[in-house]
Amino acid sequence: MRSFALAPLAAACISLAAQAQTSSGAATESLDKVVVTGNPLKSQVLAQPSDSLSGDQLTLTRAATLGDTLQGLPGVAATNFGPNASRPSIRGLDGDRVRILNNSGASVDASNLSFDHGVAIDPLVIDKVEVLRGAAALLYGGNAVGGVVNTLDNRIPRVFTSGLSGAAEVRLGGASNDRSGAVVLDGGSGQAHSGVGWHVDLAGRDADDQRAPRFDIDGESRSRVRNSAAQSHGGAIGGSVFFQGGFAGVSLDDFHTDYGTTAEADVTIRMQRQRVATAGEWATASGPLRRIGWQVSRNRYEHTEFEGDEVGTVFKSRGTDGRLELEHAALSTPFGPLKGVVGVQTESLDFSALGEEAFVPGTRTRNTGVFLLEQARLAGVDWTAGARSEKVTVESDGGERFGAAQSRRFRPLSLAVGGVLPLNNAWSLSANLNRTQRAPAYYELFANGLHVASAAFERGDPNLGMERSKGADVGLKWEGEQSHVHLNVYETRFANYIALQATGESVEDEGESLPVYAFQAVPARLRGVELEGRWQAHPAVALLGQIDAVRGNNRSTGEPLPRLSPLRAMLGLEGKWGEWSGKLEWRGAARQTRVAQFDTPTPGYGTVRMSLARQLRWGQLDALWYLKLDNLGNKLAYNATAVPTIRALAPQPGRSASTGLQVRF
Repeated sequence: MRSFALAPLAAACISLAAQAQTSSGAATESLDKVVVTGNPLKSQVLAQPSDSLSGDQLTLTRAATLGDTLQGLPGVAATNFGPNASRPSIRGLDGDRVRILNNSGASVDASNLSFDHGVAIDPLVIDKVEVLRGAAALLYGGNAVGGVVNTLDNRIPRVFTSGLSGAAEVRLGGASNDRSGAVVLDGGSGQAHSGVGWHVDLAGRDADDQRAPRFDIDGESRSRVRNSAAQSHGGAIGGSVFFQGGFAGVSLDDFHTDYGTTAEADVTIRMQRQRVATAGEWATASGPLRRIGWQVSRNRYEHTEFEGDEVGTVFKSRGTDGRLELEHAALSTPFGPLKGVVGVQTESLDFSALGEEAFVPGTRTRNTGVFLLEQARLAGVDWTAGARSEKVTVESDGGERFGAAQSRRFRPLSLAVGGVLPLNNAWSLSANLNRTQRAPAYYELFANGLHVASAAFERGDPNLGMERSKGADVGLKWEGEQSHVHLNVYETRFANYIALQATGESVEDEGESLPVYAFQAVPARLRGVELEGRWQAHPAVALLGQIDAVRGNNRSTGEPLPRLSPLRAMLGLEGKWGEWSGKLEWRGAARQTRVAQFDTPTPGYGTVRMSLARQLRWGQLDALWYLKLDNLGNKLAYNATAVPTIRALAPQPGRSASTGLQVRF
């Protein structure tokens, strides 16, 4: 693995900060506090459950992967194919049912195809991440039936700031002995209605094999997760022109990572992703058209799987995503003012896989969607309703293993309505109803081959129809000055949930018998509860608590759906004394005995972690120093949401200490 020079990065940023004559605050502090994901009308209150991480909270939560960064949020778990490939799972749904976005645009990679494929987003340079729990198909398509994860950064400046600002961070330690760092610089000149802004960022990470509590594999005792070292580096440049009422900008980013797959001792993945994006907005306070927003991105993704020094399989994706939103002025209706947005979104994805383990043929996916979202206040309730119609085409190139070339066309239609009823100044009640249709993904239709990540022969079904679901979500919130309680209960019923089911057949591969799994449509149901709260018991001390649970099953057979998170709970104590802050937290997961066929139960566990942080001030520089102690009891723990082939090979990290310093100006 190549080393990453952290010290020069930090020194360069601190030097730039000392030379800066004006400062507008770090980019991480300039983000609007309003949730932007699924909220084009910028409402202060959303009917759909959502969470966000930014600022110091994100700094102290940030992990090597997006899934591990978010898995402490209510209803959010991680797929954990070792420490280097971990995608978020929301309310028991993962893969093509959870949409991962970058600045509200598509993030093209192959992470939904296989659990050992990492998400091509570096958490080190994220300014904010937002999570919508539950169906968000209206704005983002049927493959957001489980939810949306939107990573936000300032690579295309959207708010004008003058002068120079930025941040640098160095992180050391942890169970993988991480050495990572990042530099972010933002600048601007001119005025808000006639100025320019620019952005530069650079980040990198080196990590060794992850340490774990001692565990046994095939009679061998281990204290490290084999082949789990990683290296990554990346950067971006961007700029915007600001004019009266809006902006237009462009960015270019490049991300590379090289990591061990853990499942096999000598298999590594070398991934690269380049992305060019443009975005802009124009708004006015008068006239029937109040805002025009647009964004277009072009992604080039490639990863190569190596067996030792030999090239095994090469995966390539080329994707384009475009979006246009038109917000109209409030319309007078018998029910009161009606404001809304209409939009169109287009996506294209060209995928290919070449090599021994290419279990999916070359494919092309085209998706065009039009959507309408309207808001009104009626009888004291803030209502939101909308619809989305899509046209999806999925084509296969075919091949010797995959048969003749084929093409499938789908017309998904999704509807949703939700409302928020304020009960008083502190309490509010929310509810959502949705009907979602999702076109099958290319691998669900056309897969036919050995999939090493699942240790199975996977077979798609080119005759699959659309996945159809209906869902309901009810929430109750209490918001105090510094305290809150949030409760959500939900249920989603699928008429034909596309599941990877064991067929009872087997195939021989290099003398080993492997099971055959097929993508099949089955009736299914998911239901769950999420409870999270904070009580400011004293000006310096707060108590934290959280619990979530999800149950899912095949309604025909009663068999549990695969990879569901068990009952989870968290209890915490948070304190702040002047420039010092600290947190003590216990997180536990119950034993998961409701498992799919051929899976095994996962033992329960409880771990304790601590963090300590101090705000510092050096001249014109603000800084945050932090120390984190994880899994203090060195408890052996396994993740129930990981696929069975990797779970026993990659337990959760053992006892570790890490420290970091973030400098802002």
